[in-house]
Amino acid sequence: MNDWKKIKQKLINFLELEVKNTGHEKVVLGLSGGLDSAVVAVLCKEVFKDSLLCILLPSQFSSKASVDDAIELCEKFDIKYEIVSIEPMLISYINNMQNDNLRIGNFSARLRMSVLYDISARERSIVVGTSNKSELLLGYGTIYGDLACAINPIGNIYKSDLFDFAKFLGVTESIVNKAPSADFYEGQSDESDLGYTYSRIDEFLKAFVDNNSSKDELLKLGFEEEMIEKIIKRVKINSFKRELPKIAQI
Repeated sequence: MNDWKKIKQKLINFLELEVKNTGHEKVVLGLSGGLDSAVVAVLCKEVFKDSLLCILLPSQFSSKASVDDAIELCEKFDIKYEIVSIEPMLISYINNMQNDNLRIGNFSARLRMSVLYDISARERSIVVGTSNKSELLLGYGTIYGDLACAINPIGNIYKSDLFDFAKFLGVTESIVNKAPSADFYEGQSDESDLGYTYSRIDEFLKAFVDNNSSKDELLKLGFEEEMIEKIIKRVKINSFKRELPKIAQI
């Protein structure tokens, strides 16, 4: 059982210290209408009060519920927000992507982060990240897109645990009860993309990463060989997304 009260205070301390160390007083983050960004927004509101600005960045592929749910959260916690549609920017290039949903999704994520960083420059603030530990380990995110940030308070919390944390923080039910989705296109589902539920994936990652379990131990824990090989491969080949770019030593 996680001690969410203690974890919340640690994250508050982290946010206060790390933002202070940058010499900034303001923060911005992209609010998607999903669980992760909602948790980060609520934490940041408690720390930075009116020095937090959330940006909603819908496209023509975003569900109306995503925007509505994000606004509902902002209204509940009195969070300042702006809505900036990336649709015009996406339209100008989308014909080059040949209806490839993955390319469109990644391009959309990078457009959103470009806008977010521009607004952070306008506001003289820093960008707070919203990727959880499950996504970071699996590489389930867009490099220089949603993975980009200055600091990240939830990068060591697994997705399946964030649901309980969100409830503890009072995140709106419309967000807590929603199926996880990057909202890249209509009907997109994180768990369908990954092939397993977050609950099952996190159970595996806790054994493999946190407890350093071997393949034999994972098999004894009841994980199928196909899942073991698939997830281990995914964690390894996406490790570059969790690191700074390699620079040649000469």
